Amino acid sequence: MPDFKRIYGVDFSSSPSKRKPIVVSQAGWLTDNTHSVFELQAFHRFSDIATFEAFLAQQTEWMGGFDMPFGLSRHLLDVLQWAGARRYDLQAWDAFVDFYAALDRAELRTVFQAWCNAHPPGQKFAHRACDRPAQSSPSMKWINPPVAYMLHAGAPLLKRLDAHIPQQRAGNAKRVALEAYPGFLAKQCLGRRSYKNDDASKQSDARQQARQLIIEVLLQDTHGFEVRLAS
Repeated sequence: MPDFKRIYGVDFSSSPSKRKPIVVSQAGWLTDNTHSVFELQAFHRFSDIATFEAFLAQQTEWMGGFDMPFGLSRHLLDVLQWAGARRYDLQAWDAFVDFYAALDRAELRTVFQAWCNAHPPGQKFAHRACDRPAQSSPSMKWINPPVAYMLHAGAPLLKRLDAHIPQQRAGNAKRVALEAYPGFLAKQCLGRRSYKNDDASKQSDARQQARQLIIEVLLQDTHGFEVRLAS
């Protein structure tokens, strides 16, 4: 794998706007034989998906951690018999993404609502194997948060960029895309303590202090690598 000089952390949105943009943190990855250092260098904000895609397209080499799902539960996919079902080759993801992107959001909501209505409480959503360990929302969820729509908007973007997704898609090895779970790290640092709210009126000193604590934990080099803030 290339020694990436640009690392992006992407707080993705399926409907970005000036009020709630896609926010991208940019870091440099500095390494020697024994030590890895991530240096946080800048933040970028994008109020529409096309501008965000153009930003990534102009970079020849990057690794990105995207706060969005890259796929659906295999069980859900197989039962619905959508494209990519019962396939394990590295072309299956592209087939699924093309099919999924061709559906509109109203169709997705109808299908996923019908699935939930047909299952008992506690089993309504089809979870991927990674969802519960990562403490993330099931990728078929269409509200609070609408991760099914994030998949609908984000996966075709990654395909157009020819991103390489390890064990899932053999794309350009100089553009590597990974699913990221920032909420998992936040819970490791804070437990159940709240650290954010999309409603600006509900931001508080307590949530600001919680976010500051997350930064302090990262700077303590307790995760096997060092994080620095660029001066």
